[in-house]
Amino acid sequence: MARHVTFEGSLAFSVLTALLLIRFGLLSTANALFYSTSASLCSWIIYRTFIYPFYISPLRHIPTVPGCPLWGHAPARLSNELGIPEREWHRKYGLIVRYFLPFGFERLNIADDDAIKGVTVRKPYDFVKAPNATNWMKGMLGERGVLLAEGEVHAKQRKVLAPAFSTAAIRNLEATFFEKGLLLADLLEQSIRAAPGSSRCIEMLGWLNRATLDVIRTAAFDYNVDSLRNPEAPLRKAYSAIFSFDLMAVVVMGLRLYLDAVKYLPCKINRDHERSGRVVTDIASSVVDSKLDPDKSAPAKKDIISLIVNHNRTLPQGEGLSFEDIRDQVKTFLGAGHDTTATGVAWTIDLLSKHGDVHERPRKEMIAALPSLADAASSIDLEALAQENVLDRLPYLNNVCQESLRFIPPIPTVIRKSIADSHLGGYLVPAGTYLYITSHAINHLECYWGEDADRFDPDRWDRLPNGWVPNAYQTFQEGPRGCIGRKFAETEMKVFLVCLLSRFRFERDEQWPDQETRKMWRLVLRPKDGISVKMSLVNEMVSSGNS
Repeated sequence: MARHVTFEGSLAFSVLTALLLIRFGLLSTANALFYSTSASLCSWIIYRTFIYPFYISPLRHIPTVPGCPLWGHAPARLSNELGIPEREWHRKYGLIVRYFLPFGFERLNIADDDAIKGVTVRKPYDFVKAPNATNWMKGMLGERGVLLAEGEVHAKQRKVLAPAFSTAAIRNLEATFFEKGLLLADLLEQSIRAAPGSSRCIEMLGWLNRATLDVIRTAAFDYNVDSLRNPEAPLRKAYSAIFSFDLMAVVVMGLRLYLDAVKYLPCKINRDHERSGRVVTDIASSVVDSKLDPDKSAPAKKDIISLIVNHNRTLPQGEGLSFEDIRDQVKTFLGAGHDTTATGVAWTIDLLSKHGDVHERPRKEMIAALPSLADAASSIDLEALAQENVLDRLPYLNNVCQESLRFIPPIPTVIRKSIADSHLGGYLVPAGTYLYITSHAINHLECYWGEDADRFDPDRWDRLPNGWVPNAYQTFQEGPRGCIGRKFAETEMKVFLVCLLSRFRFERDEQWPDQETRKMWRLVLRPKDGISVKMSLVNEMVSSGNS
């Protein structure tokens, strides 16, 4: 409250001073307004940056990262990958730290187990998604979708959506995952065989984005667009525009996090976003229309939206989801359900290409569990393959996936704003405070993961250190606001790796910049230039004696 009163008071003081100077003829109107406004602005800056943070703010007792509040810690955060400065702050100053944006605006970064539980489990609806981030995302993800909904609306949506994301429901979708994973492997093999030699360097993120988009369209909506064979499909092009990485796109989208009016600037990225948003909304609306008026003679569908609509019909009037609610779930699943998984698989392939000792173990494990996958001549029954529960017999592959998602979490941070006073880690956190839970920092803290926290090591999951707690792994977050699609994403990721590793070996593309040093955060922590790896056919290597 103090900051608003002070700012308004400085404006009032500016006007009053100008009127007095003009009244007594000491200065002209223009000069009086200029000098008094300048004095008031300087007073406000001094108050905001040097008085309020250290002597008045209720957050002043929280360990604070050293630095000048005038420009804050923006230089460190802008010049480093998201999560790197936060990691160092937690190591030096504690698991709850305060830092500054320019002009002394305060932010908290929390990594303390009990504080995280307070935000995510005990009082999750007292900490809403940051409004600026929500405004930035709602065009592509749906304003009424489960990802952005708050309070009772969110709780109702989770209840209705839960059956569609149960273990049994995801198990029913495994055949679809294998179908798309094997198609991806077939197309990649064709690309390799079309090139001279027995290997080829291929950019994988683009392929994976198309494959996961096909999965979400088929598994979630029973609507196949086949962007693997048709990369120019309208929906694929829409998301390519949304996740553009040119300089202007990065600048504009960064500014929109702090000033929503930037979306009205007449620039290409804003036009692309508006056009892409219309494509996504039109497709989502047509999907829901088809589910609400199905062919009664057709067999019952097992896709996620059909399950949601059918469950919705069993609820008393007013307790189910509206057309707009379901439409925005479709937008949420499309936007958040394909790019995150594609990025996670791409980073896993990149890590495997650099760690040859790790690479061979999951491949040998899966070939032992399911030899038919490595035999290109064998005919694969997708339904039978899914029913064999092969993923349950691949513990090391599970370790690889968990370690990759720990090491480079696709969603590197979540931002919350408190709407009620609370106590976290023994500190008073007043309403209006912005908090960050940065998985890309927490997932690397030695106090949870041991001294080798910055090393990629899938075996760590078989020997977690004594200090480990579930909140040390923040990739999916716990509690009612945790990722509802976690099981979907984990299963899809494992299936894709089974299909790819059983047929290909990945090696580092030495001509490609190392993307671990070129990560870009645009909703997802993506490789700036994509992930290019040298791919060789395992069967060709075996026949030539190079396995």
